[in-house]
Amino acid sequence: MSKRWVKWLSMPLAASLLLAGCESSANPTAGEDSNPTPATTASSSGKPATWVANRTLKGLLFIDNDDLSAEINPEIAKKLKEMTGITLQLEGVNSEHAIDGLNAGLASNDLPDFIVSYLNNSGRKEMPVLAKGAKEGMFTNLTPLIKNTKIYSKYLDDKYLPLDTKYGVMFRPEFNGESYFIHMNIPREAGYDEYKYVGGPYIRKDIADALNIDPRTIKTSDQVYELAQKIKAGNFKDTNGKEIIPIGPRYWGNGNHENGLLFSDLTWGATDQRFYKDKDGKIIHESQTDYVMKRIELTQKLLKEKLMSPDFYAMQENKATEGALNGSFGIISDMHSYLDFNKDVHYLPLGPINAVDGPYRKVVPYKTGSMIWSVPKSTKNPQDIVNLADFLASREGKLLWQYGLEGRDYTLDAKGNPQVKKEVLDLKNKDPKAAKALGFDGAGNSWGSYLGSTDINRLADFGESSYADAVSPEANAGANKIAEYWGYADKMKNALFTDGYQPLSFINEFANGVQLKTALDNYNDSVIRAFYAKSSEEAQKILDSSKKQLQAAGLDKFEELLQQKDKDPKTKVILN
Repeated sequence: MSKRWVKWLSMPLAASLLLAGCESSANPTAGEDSNPTPATTASSSGKPATWVANRTLKGLLFIDNDDLSAEINPEIAKKLKEMTGITLQLEGVNSEHAIDGLNAGLASNDLPDFIVSYLNNSGRKEMPVLAKGAKEGMFTNLTPLIKNTKIYSKYLDDKYLPLDTKYGVMFRPEFNGESYFIHMNIPREAGYDEYKYVGGPYIRKDIADALNIDPRTIKTSDQVYELAQKIKAGNFKDTNGKEIIPIGPRYWGNGNHENGLLFSDLTWGATDQRFYKDKDGKIIHESQTDYVMKRIELTQKLLKEKLMSPDFYAMQENKATEGALNGSFGIISDMHSYLDFNKDVHYLPLGPINAVDGPYRKVVPYKTGSMIWSVPKSTKNPQDIVNLADFLASREGKLLWQYGLEGRDYTLDAKGNPQVKKEVLDLKNKDPKAAKALGFDGAGNSWGSYLGSTDINRLADFGESSYADAVSPEANAGANKIAEYWGYADKMKNALFTDGYQPLSFINEFANGVQLKTALDNYNDSVIRAFYAKSSEEAQKILDSSKKQLQAAGLDKFEELLQQKDKDPKTKVILN
């Protein structure tokens, strides 16, 4: 990548997709397309219908290093070049936090052909940074560029996008119909769930069996505490023969963040938002309830009695994952049913735990999104990026970056659906790193997802709900067994479908938004500190200080704003 990027971020991560082919210059030479046809339209020059342009496109990924997929197998690189003419180069930035890289990158106003960033919803911290860049004219208006595409033109259909994606991310009111970001990972149909995903706390099956406990009967925080006591009294050991800790952190570590799934009956709203409706229908913040103090007192008791890992709220991913793999935790406070280490289902889902206002009910978003890509104003022929993205989002494009190469990685059945080769599955099991080097998503490399992972419905596209199900149903047998055990189908029948905005999506239009966001972050940090306070009295003092800051920052006025927004069907507030 250009050395000029180094001036605002030291040590750029060398993670490039080096795809064989010729790079274009500012003035296209003979044989290059200065005005390429859409990726879905056949070219009159004899090029394939998927042709985009004979040029190099460079992208910068503002995502964490452990999420990065930028290497690609040369054979797949060659195939992409044959189909589209594009040589693609991706680079990640080596900053401690992706948001820091994004701030620095936009401040430099020195960007490549396109950028990719985290953005689950408009309430995430990236949104104000990106919106500010758009208002300052840094990005290309993508609305006219997606009109004639095959896949991304669906984004212009009235009911295709969820409310937050439509009005909070892409077609924000202040943009007047223009869109500067493409929100990714949008399901094709409402309520579509590619996986029968069961997330939340899990317990070691052998411990549940030894204690003669059905994990599904654990519904409250009090029951979790009693269960932890029984686990400690049982003197259970891990695979190394060491005494286990009854309650451990998330499989991925907590990273100094709270996880409310284990104590959801004491958690007021989502832990990254903390707003919820009281019994009178008024939206209030958790600090105005007694739930937080109840949660603190329970956590202090668990820590004091050594029923919870002493570094529960600070444990990093490598240590937490190692503990899970070794069976060092009787209860893992959060994991999911598709983790490879649990294919034999030696951990079972616990609960689910009730909500603060009643029994658990599965909440299913109308649709969700995550990640965005955007095209800087300085990019020449931005239609090329849009057309490449449209190809990668098509069935043909997804077949390439999700399944690899026909003959090498899969064959096609009579219906034209991929049948993953046994050799690939064997390699994944024996040497995941070597499998990833094959360069496609099913083998662990998701380079194509940055521009192509949207309009999602794998079952409709490829005849299987997840990779290799058709030839290796045993690969997800464990996850399916967990879903059946948990009662996934029944919970889906009774699910609550939601569509709207996260509360913090509106903080940027609040007059005192910057100060309030700082106060809210401080409150979250204060709760963690209060868990480790020497007494309830000391914990209360920590909370009282953070509450004063919230009130001074205008929390009450923000709650009034949320109440107003919730009354408008276009700005419904999601509080589950």
